[in-house]
Amino acid sequence: MSSFLPFKDLESERLLLRQITSNDVNEVFALRSNPETMKYIPRPLVTTTDDAMDHIKMIQDKIEKNEGINWAITLKDNPKMIGIIGHYRIRWEHFRSEIGYMLLPEYQGKGIITEAIQLMLDYGFNEMKMHSLEAIIDPKNTASAKVLEKNDFVKEAHLIQNEFYDGKFLDTVIYSILNNS
Repeated sequence: MSSFLPFKDLESERLLLRQITSNDVNEVFALRSNPETMKYIPRPLVTTTDDAMDHIKMIQDKIEKNEGINWAITLKDNPKMIGIIGHYRIRWEHFRSEIGYMLLPEYQGKGIITEAIQLMLDYGFNEMKMHSLEAIIDPKNTASAKVLEKNDFVKEAHLIQNEFYDGKFLDTVIYSILNNS
């Protein structure tokens, strides 16, 4: 099992993925309080910057406990956080982790998440030594499905009404990719 400390920044052609800090509280608030960015994420909206700070603290705690790792997505020429991506629900004993991501609306549709997922694949397979990575999405989230398929994820399952949130039963779709190297 690898350790997430010391925290490692990741770089691609356009992106720098760095640690999320308390300085990102306004951007975390913008992401997690926006009904549009949270439309396919069955979690309550944050309503205060204190809620956003609690979210940042939870992310930092998971890194310290080696239970999950998230990065702030930034453009190389600008340190402002524009999104979050990371490995959630890591099952070390099964060599599998779930990736998840969010991006501010004004940066969507520019290939940023596709590029960031490539960094997640590299980190997950080469640093974490995972055998497979998964992404669990709302079946109505066609943009996320397209991004995953573009990154060679395969639809593994469509689970019917397997989650209950906000008084409704919701379906989920699982995409995965195997480490074939």
